[in-house]
Amino acid sequence: MNKISLIIRREYITRVRKKSFIIMTLLTPLLFALIFIVPALVMSSEDKDFKKIAVIEDNSDLFTNVIPDTKDTGFEYLAGVRLDDIKNNFTEMGYYGVLYISPQIITTPNAIQLISRKQPPIGLLDHISGSLEKEIEKQKLLAYNIENLDEILKTINTSVRIQTIKIDDAGGVTETSTGISMALAYLSGFLMYMLVFMFGSMVMRGVIEEKTSRIVEVIVSSVKPVQLMLGKIIGVALVGLTQFSIWILLTLAIITVVRTSVLPAGTMEQIQQLPQSFAGDNPLPAGTETTAISADQITEFQSMFANAMNQPWGLIIFCFIFYFITGYLLYASLFAAIGSAVDNETETQQFMLPVTIPIILGLIVAMGTMQNPESSLSFWFSIIPLTSPIVMVARIPFDVPAWEIALSMALMIVTIAGCIWMAAKIYRTGILMYGKKTSYKELWKWLTYKG
Repeated sequence: MNKISLIIRREYITRVRKKSFIIMTLLTPLLFALIFIVPALVMSSEDKDFKKIAVIEDNSDLFTNVIPDTKDTGFEYLAGVRLDDIKNNFTEMGYYGVLYISPQIITTPNAIQLISRKQPPIGLLDHISGSLEKEIEKQKLLAYNIENLDEILKTINTSVRIQTIKIDDAGGVTETSTGISMALAYLSGFLMYMLVFMFGSMVMRGVIEEKTSRIVEVIVSSVKPVQLMLGKIIGVALVGLTQFSIWILLTLAIITVVRTSVLPAGTMEQIQQLPQSFAGDNPLPAGTETTAISADQITEFQSMFANAMNQPWGLIIFCFIFYFITGYLLYASLFAAIGSAVDNETETQQFMLPVTIPIILGLIVAMGTMQNPESSLSFWFSIIPLTSPIVMVARIPFDVPAWEIALSMALMIVTIAGCIWMAAKIYRTGILMYGKKTSYKELWKWLTYKG
């Protein structure tokens, strides 16, 4: 055991001192933070250029002044102007584009064109189509000669939000959110796939590197090959946990710093006051803009936050750590066996396919698990040890029965013991064998070798 600890210490110190480890440890959190920050900045950034759009109708005024102006877009309705007269020189006239509305739009949905020099933003297209759809629906209803149609349309405008409630055996109720559970399933499954594959491959490359440099010949003179393999697997695992912990801390720190520096001063305080201001108990000061966030949005944000806190975070974190450690040990032992059986990384391709297929299948099933976590396919793939680290963590947010989790964990532990035993037999023979191309038949001989 003392020799294994020495190998673990050597493996850990050697890897954390590498420049590649330091660079990746510092750069990866920045990339993770950008993944969260850049989309938010793009969505929140405003287009400073005011767009003036000319609207032309052919011998009709059915849609005049139907499309309302926005803070960054204005619509100017041109009477007596044909499309051919303006479509080639609208830029010189100061227009961003020309919106042509054909009289056939009531019967033909695509009888409308927006001509511009640039690709128009999706928000502008949604605004135009939404306004015209409402007006067309209104005109179709007017054909039925319904009295007080405007008042009727205002009263029937309704929004529906389904509140999901989970009730336990004791009668307790908890509000849940399928969207949050799906997001957790996606993040957990993809993160597990990435970590297991990345750190498992790191073990294989380390074994190949020591074998090709003949360093292993010196090491095995003092320790058993099995001790060397276990020390390398555990050492890389500690390196991975160290790097992963640093990633989480630095990512959170970067997001916090950027968020506080990008948001204007007092923005968070104003957001916190919005629910009271909408209720009329504590109105905001004059001049404060509240049009960006509606009362329904504030209520939805509060509900999402409450639902996120209702998730079984203790179980999620425990299962993620367990399946990360066990999944890593399972695949790291297989990768170590592959690395010991070849002389260079090019020869690993023939042995990598049977190992990587279960990982990829697990990721694919995990993505489908978000839609149907109770399906038989999701169940079996969360029980089978080769895919359970990815699929089970994706199912955990959807309240997996305790016996399924216990069964999956028990099978994982048994399978790890078997994989380490097989990998040790291959490692013991292959680590000192050079110049011979290994085949599956040869691997079987190593497994059944009793000498």
